[in-house]
Amino acid sequence: MQLGPSRLPPSPLRALALGAIALAISTLGLAAPLRAQSPFSPAITVNDAIISYYELEQRANFLTLLRAPGSAPEEARKALIEEVLKEQAIRGAGIEVTEEAIAEGITEFAARANLSGDEFVQALSQAGVDPATFRDFVTVGVGWREFVRARFLPRARPTDAEIDRALGADGSSGGVRVLLSEIIMPLTPENIDQVTALAEEIAQVTSEGEFSSLAGQYSATATRSNGGRMAWMPLTNLPPQLRPLILSLAPGEVTAPIPLPDAVALFQLRGIEETTAPDPVYSAIDYAAYYIPGGRSEAALTQAARIAAQVDTCDDLYGVAQGQPAEVLERGSLAPSEIPQDIAVELAKLDDGEVSTALTRANGQTLVFLMLCGRTAEINQDASRQDVANALLQERLNAFADSYLSQLQADALIIDNTALE
Repeated sequence: MQLGPSRLPPSPLRALALGAIALAISTLGLAAPLRAQSPFSPAITVNDAIISYYELEQRANFLTLLRAPGSAPEEARKALIEEVLKEQAIRGAGIEVTEEAIAEGITEFAARANLSGDEFVQALSQAGVDPATFRDFVTVGVGWREFVRARFLPRARPTDAEIDRALGADGSSGGVRVLLSEIIMPLTPENIDQVTALAEEIAQVTSEGEFSSLAGQYSATATRSNGGRMAWMPLTNLPPQLRPLILSLAPGEVTAPIPLPDAVALFQLRGIEETTAPDPVYSAIDYAAYYIPGGRSEAALTQAARIAAQVDTCDDLYGVAQGQPAEVLERGSLAPSEIPQDIAVELAKLDDGEVSTALTRANGQTLVFLMLCGRTAEINQDASRQDVANALLQERLNAFADSYLSQLQADALIIDNTALE
């Protein structure tokens, strides 16, 4: 089931973050009762379907336990109204959600907290959440996914020509670009356990605001000042190893932690769209890496800033490295697939002559002053047709679902007694 605007991730419930549910049970309080009256009296009526105060309170408790962003009572109200509309649409289409599908949905949801379905339901019960609240949540989510695919799949499926255009394989225009946020956290022997655990928690986030806040706290890249938000970029700017991971995400989802040399990275997909311009694809990327002792110490970062102010091109770094051992400066032109992944990620964000100081080597003891020298383009043949087709299909299904739900809500007769209190 989905919270807020409808999303249809590749798996029924993947778009929901659980966090550490066992810890949440012990540390989070439940939402306060919404109304001191009969819990089963009507709080909201949606096309003659009743949402009781008990349902509102239970959903608010559930959202509190999941650490969902926003006001739990208000988000519960929005979610339950949407779910009633979805349920009515599902029933009107004659779709019946099987017990097997519900069980699979419960298992998949619980797995986000590394629990079995039974363990998750038991944890909810111990925290005061009626298991029926969770079951209803899952049932509507699974049913809505089936409804959207049944109603919109024929219209959403991209044609071969559209896939060719997205790949740039037809020699004309067209491409795919993505809007990402990033968190890259340095690893040292001293912090590896702490950072690894934190990365696993961040991977459960689905809120852009929460991911942005965490990026501002923990990311080591220059984008941390902007909440980890990166600008739109062609899919082909990303390392080949990363593209399938990004294309498998629905908006709001976060990759699993990606191990890098001396760091761990996470990326959140904020948007994906087709473009009229072909994606640039590169046969080789020319870059330079100058190594500064001291890691991310103030002295090393100050030296890096001083060098950045002195150089305009990669060739200028030869003057900086003059008289030093040859190994302090590396310069090469490599195919994208041959570039170390952490360097490839940083280069994806740079234009010619721009610099990154996000990376380290030697267990954090050496700072990498990384500069992009240039890119050599070729015809786009790297992206998988199936990956691109799935991404385009998912984007369109999401758009159809959001639009249809908005239409249902606009046409519905909604009487909200809570708004009068």
